[in-house]
Amino acid sequence: MPASPTRIVVDRAGLVRAAAQVPSPNCDERPEGTVITLLVVHCISLPPGHFGGPGIVELFTNRLDPAAHPYYPTVAKLKVSAHFLIRRDGALTQFVSCGRRAWHAGTSSWRGRAHCNDFSIGVELEGTDDLPYERAQYAMLARLTRALRHRYPIADAAGHRDIAPGRKTDPGPAFDWPRFRRLTGVEERS
Repeated sequence: MPASPTRIVVDRAGLVRAAAQVPSPNCDERPEGTVITLLVVHCISLPPGHFGGPGIVELFTNRLDPAAHPYYPTVAKLKVSAHFLIRRDGALTQFVSCGRRAWHAGTSSWRGRAHCNDFSIGVELEGTDDLPYERAQYAMLARLTRALRHRYPIADAAGHRDIAPGRKTDPGPAFDWPRFRRLTGVEERS
C-alpha cells in the first residue's frame, strides 16, 4: 500500500513545513492590513525548456551565475522570487513565507486593483507555456491551493498572463484551467 502524502498545512507564520525551505531575499513586508485574496500561477524553467537543474533556485536566491548558460545574463540580475515552486515530479519548495510579499508579479493588476504582489501568493510550476504540465504538479498544486484557502480568504486564481497582459504569457496554453478548477474549486476569472 503506497504511503499517504504528507499533509499540507500553512502555519500562522505562513510556512508550509512539508515544503523544502529555501529562503529568498527577494521579498518584503506586505502593506499593513492587506488580506491575501489571489493565487497567481506562473511557470518557469532555467535554462528555458530544461527541467530539474539548479537555475530556478539560484535565480530566486540571487546566486545565478551569468556565465553558466548563454540565457542567464538576461535574467541573472533580476531580483525576483515566488512563494512556492512545484517541480515536474511534484516536489514543493517554499522561498517566501506567505505572510510576506514575494516579488513575483511585477507591474500587475487584478480586477482593477494594482500591485498584485501586495495581496497574492505566487506559485511557479516548473515548465514552459507550451508543454503539458505533469499530473504530479496538478496534484501538488491542488493540495497546496486547498491548504492556502484554509488559511487565507483566496477567492480568485489567475495566471501571470492575466494580471500582466501583454507583458507575460505564463502559465500558457498548456495549463489546464478546467482541471485546476475541478481539483480546487477556485475559479479563474478575468
